[in-house]
Amino acid sequence: MEILIVHHAGQLLTLAGGPQRGQALGDLGLIEQGAVVIQGAQILAVGRSTDLLKAYPQAERFDAHGKIVMPGFVDPHTHLVWAGDRADEFTLRLEGKTYMEILAMGGGILSTVRATRAASIEELVSQTRPRAREAFRHGTTTMEVKTGYGLTLESEIKQLQAILALNREGPMELVPTFLGAHAVPPEYQGRTEAYVDLLCKEMLPGIHDWWYHEVPDQRLPFVDVFCERGAFDLAQSRRILEAAQGLGFPLKIHADEFENLGGAALAAELGAASADHLVKTSPDDIRALASSQTVAVSLPGTPFGLNEAEYTPAQAILQAGGTLALATDINPGTSWCESMQFILALACRKMRLTPAQAIAAATINAAAALQRQDTLGSIEPGKQADLLILDVNHYQHLGYRFGTNLVSHVIKQGRIYPVN
Repeated sequence: MEILIVHHAGQLLTLAGGPQRGQALGDLGLIEQGAVVIQGAQILAVGRSTDLLKAYPQAERFDAHGKIVMPGFVDPHTHLVWAGDRADEFTLRLEGKTYMEILAMGGGILSTVRATRAASIEELVSQTRPRAREAFRHGTTTMEVKTGYGLTLESEIKQLQAILALNREGPMELVPTFLGAHAVPPEYQGRTEAYVDLLCKEMLPGIHDWWYHEVPDQRLPFVDVFCERGAFDLAQSRRILEAAQGLGFPLKIHADEFENLGGAALAAELGAASADHLVKTSPDDIRALASSQTVAVSLPGTPFGLNEAEYTPAQAILQAGGTLALATDINPGTSWCESMQFILALACRKMRLTPAQAIAAATINAAAALQRQDTLGSIEPGKQADLLILDVNHYQHLGYRFGTNLVSHVIKQGRIYPVN
C-alpha cells in the first residue's frame, strides 16, 4: 500500500489526546513544521517534517508550503436532506413572526415535510448533493444527517435511503440519525400522544428492522427528538428515547432552543451522545451535562439565522467542566449554512470562544458528539486520514475571517481533493 507524506506544515494541529472538557478546551497539539504520514486511508505517523522525510524516503510527497494542516471538520448536527426551500418564511420573520408562530400557521418544519414527502429519493439526492459538496469544499469531512421531514415510516425511510446513497457517493462521510420526533405531523395535530404511540410501537421497530435488513454491517443510526413546547414535552421525549434505547439505538436530543424543559438533563441521565441547541439551558442542566459523557452541541447559526440575541451559554458550560462541540444545523428554515468556518466565526464572536477553542469544538469534540472520537477528529496514528490544508500561515485566521473559504485542499481517507 502506497505511503504519502504531507510535509512542511507551518502549523500542524493534531488535536491529539481525546475530547477536551471544560477549561482544557483549545489544546491544539500544535507541531511547528509538522508532517503526517498516511498509508491508505489511515494515519501512520505524525511528527516533524525533517524526521519523517528521513524515515520514509520512498514515500510520495505533498508539500504544504508552510500552510496550516488540521483535522477535517466534523459537523455533528445537520438536517442536510430536504426538498424545496422556505425563503418566504425569512421575510415573515423579518416582519416580526416568530419561529413557533410560523410553525402554528402550518409553515416551518411542516412546510418542508410537505415538499419532502412529495419528492422521490432521486429528487432528494439531487437537491441535497450540491449542499453536501459545498460543505465538503469548506472542510467538513464527516457530517451527521437527520431525517425528520417525512414523519411517516415510509417517508422517513426514504430520507434514510437518500442519506445512505449520498454516503456511498462520497467523498464526505454521512452519519444518519432518525428524527421521526421532529414535529407532530399534520394528520396528528391535536393528537400528539397518538403520534408518540406510533413512534414507539411502529416507527422505531420499523426503522430497526429495515436497517438490519438493508445495512446490517453498519451501526444503527442515532435517534433524536425535538424536546420543545409545541413539539414534544419532557415526558413524551423520555418515552421516545427510552423506547429507542430499548431497541439498541444510540441517542441524541434537541433541547432548550426556545424554552428550558429539562431535555439536557434527560440526555445526561440516559447517556445520550449529545444534547443540541442549548440556548435556554439552566444552571442545573449545565451541571448535569458536565457530570456526564453527553456532549453539549451548540448551533450558533440558528440564533443568527433567527436574528436572536441569545446563544448557547458556552462559558458556563466550560466553567462547569462540560464537553462543548459546534455544528451548523444546516436546514431550510433557520440555518442554511454549509460552512463550519462561518460557525467558528460566530462562536468566537457570540460565545467568546478563542479560535483554538472553536477549532477543538469543531473537530475532536464534534467527533465525540457522534461517538466517533476513536477514529475521527484528530491527527493521530491509527485514525482515519481526514485532513484540511488551509491557505493561511496561522490557525487564528479561523474565526478571525469569515465569508470566505480558507481551505485549499481536503484530504478524505487519504485521498487529496483540491478545492479550487
